[in-house]
Amino acid sequence: MVISLDGFPAYALEDPRLPIPTLRKLAREGATATSMRPVNPTVTWPNHTAIVTGVDASEHQVLFNGLFTRPTGGAKPTIEPWRDKDVLVHSPTIYDVAHDAGLTTAQVDWVAIYGAKTITWQFPEIPDPNGTIERELIAAGTVTADQLSKFEDSSQVWQDQIWTDAAVDILEKHPPNLMLFHLLTLDDTNHEYGPMSPASFTAMAYLDDKVKQILDTLERTGLSKNATVIVVSDHGFRSIKHKLHANVLLHGKGLLTGGPGAEKGDASVVPDGGIAMVYITNADRKTALIPELRSIFTGVEGVDRVYGVEDFASLGLPTPSASDQAPDLVLAAQSDYSFTGDPSQEFVTHVASGGTHGFLNTDPQMQAIFIAWGDGIPKGVRLGDISNLDVAPTIAALLGLNMKSAKGHAIGLIVNMPPDRSH
Repeated sequence: MVISLDGFPAYALEDPRLPIPTLRKLAREGATATSMRPVNPTVTWPNHTAIVTGVDASEHQVLFNGLFTRPTGGAKPTIEPWRDKDVLVHSPTIYDVAHDAGLTTAQVDWVAIYGAKTITWQFPEIPDPNGTIERELIAAGTVTADQLSKFEDSSQVWQDQIWTDAAVDILEKHPPNLMLFHLLTLDDTNHEYGPMSPASFTAMAYLDDKVKQILDTLERTGLSKNATVIVVSDHGFRSIKHKLHANVLLHGKGLLTGGPGAEKGDASVVPDGGIAMVYITNADRKTALIPELRSIFTGVEGVDRVYGVEDFASLGLPTPSASDQAPDLVLAAQSDYSFTGDPSQEFVTHVASGGTHGFLNTDPQMQAIFIAWGDGIPKGVRLGDISNLDVAPTIAALLGLNMKSAKGHAIGLIVNMPPDRSH
């Protein structure tokens, strides 16, 4: 079972004030990494996809929390989240490999997974009141059909509780060989109030309780004797003081025109937190615009560096010749700054509180957590720094499968591995 605690920084585990008895128990009785390195960009969907594919964005091609879509006529690009997994993800996943080997799979609120044909049981991020697990929760009195139909309008804490109830239902009634489970409260809280704020501490304590609810279910159902639990996060977090409204500079140069919702022009910047992707929307002017855009963003407040296509391989990003998701340039923010798509008349605005991620994956504050516990995991192992590309092949090894497409490697801590089931 893979439990993802979105936005849980590795540095938070080092704070003795943090009330997370369940996670500390798992770390004490299992294996824990000092940190787990995410892939670029350090945002939710690219890294959840890296966790299940074992490859970075240069191969799986997920760069945003959805599919980058370039309209015609120079209109501003959009990000479409609810697109099928087969359109979004360009590499085999561990749940594909498990399903093809005859194992059962499940997901609760995982991302870039919509419409996946290799998931046996699911309770998606936006639930369907007519879905199998949804109907079971309705019948149990856990939730009503009306609440599920208005799921997006409810609080994130309540959503995390319902997602946990769904995971418990699947474990009790349809125990799978592999389950992927994702919780979002901490990410929302850190964005609004900043990491390691009092609200952030409360959110982490709440997530610890959700993990305990899963462990209690495994124990109550008798599944714990054969279960392996892997707790991860997708990225860390930074506090920010300023927002960068990058498209303001393009408006000033005449490369974008029109107001919010009606912008169009020759180029557009799509924010991704600590980095931003620059897309040239006028293909006829691409050769001339690349040096002009470099000049516009080089040396301005808040921008640490402008990366060109020649740098993408080292960043783990696809090139425009390899993927229609790839940008033409990448902007990296300085540590106290974050790119945003909020409308503004100013390039730089101040924020009183809050945080974000998306900074380059070499940033110490972007590092994620990894804890493994249960069947096949030795006790008291302290790993150093690992990569999230290692998670999928590690899961494969625990299931007796071979994740041939992964660029990561099974972490060398697994004992009593089952025989290879890949053939």
